[in-house]
Amino acid sequence: MLANKRILLIIGGGIAAYKSLLLIRLLKGAGAAVTPVLTRSGAEFVTALSVSALAGEKVYAALFDLTDEAEMGHIHLSRVADLIVVAPGTADLLAKMAQGRADDLASTLLLATDTRVLVAPAMNVRMWQHPATQRNLAQLRADGVLFVGPNDGEMACGEYGPGRMAEPAEILTAISVALAAQGMPGPLVGRHVLVTSGPTHEPIDPVRYIANRSSGAQGTAIAVALRDLGARVTFVTGPASVPAPEGVNVVRIETAAEMLAAVEAALPADAAVMAAAVADWRVANASGSKLKKDGSGQAPALEFAENVDILARVSKGLQRPKLVVGFAAETEQVAEYAAAKRLRKGCDWIVANDVSPSTGIMGGSENAVTLITGAGAEVWPRMAKDAVARALADRIAAALLG
Repeated sequence: MLANKRILLIIGGGIAAYKSLLLIRLLKGAGAAVTPVLTRSGAEFVTALSVSALAGEKVYAALFDLTDEAEMGHIHLSRVADLIVVAPGTADLLAKMAQGRADDLASTLLLATDTRVLVAPAMNVRMWQHPATQRNLAQLRADGVLFVGPNDGEMACGEYGPGRMAEPAEILTAISVALAAQGMPGPLVGRHVLVTSGPTHEPIDPVRYIANRSSGAQGTAIAVALRDLGARVTFVTGPASVPAPEGVNVVRIETAAEMLAAVEAALPADAAVMAAAVADWRVANASGSKLKKDGSGQAPALEFAENVDILARVSKGLQRPKLVVGFAAETEQVAEYAAAKRLRKGCDWIVANDVSPSTGIMGGSENAVTLITGAGAEVWPRMAKDAVARALADRIAAALLG
């Protein structure tokens, strides 16, 4: 798979840069050509001479190299590679990629390309867990960037946790998988999958509404994973805090009633993954103008009405997809409540999770789910939401093709 492939390797500035030298050796040994790009910070950890000697090619470092840029070198470099690999992918590089910055050669290459990008993140555990980094990761995943790692382990600074760059052999495998997927039809080509995501906003008046804490991150990751398997995805999303993915049909809604209409308009579908956190109730007497204090100290009386159950409507409807997957966000007796919900709604599977405040799952970057099927409950380990999405997408593909 790697023979005669050209890899553009961007080496970021981190102690893990030494692993990039071994990665070059592995790539060369597998028959790939490696074009190295060394950032200014990366050169503080490995030398251009070492990188060039192993790659057998010139090391590119400066954006404004007169010889290279006379031929628009940064454009050429970004287009001739079969895959761009960023290893180590520092917090700074991830931020530049997510924000579309282009203030050095590496970031300019990444912005000027339409080639697939694979990143091996490496940073201190606190930097990895920082909300800013997690926001950048969510944006990059939505943009279609691939990731390998990071792994848990001891840091150079002495701390322990996620942030260690994946080992060179792991990165080599991820490169092979990424190259194998390019230009090949996925298992879900020709299949239509409906995915709902995010919260709904139920208006109280023109400026206030009832909502929940769903970020839409898990639903977005599922849409991306299904897209990457070749499915045509209709993505019906409420007002999520993460960007919608590229390469899918995005339908934006606000209320549960609007989501129901969008879902029904999207049918028929081969599968439906109902990951949205739909409000159970709406305000029946929502005001057409802003509610004002009247000085009496009395709060306005809100009358509630139950929203239509979208999952049950799809599961029991005439255009029922072959596979219907629901979600259950619980704070107690997760598996028991989810199993009862599956039977009550009439769906095939329920993906259940514990969203108690102590878990940090609602609005966070990780998830710990229990998959409820007719065969029973299957507890999955806690992992990143995109990893949950890939595992679920693989199961969906197996069910549709089986």
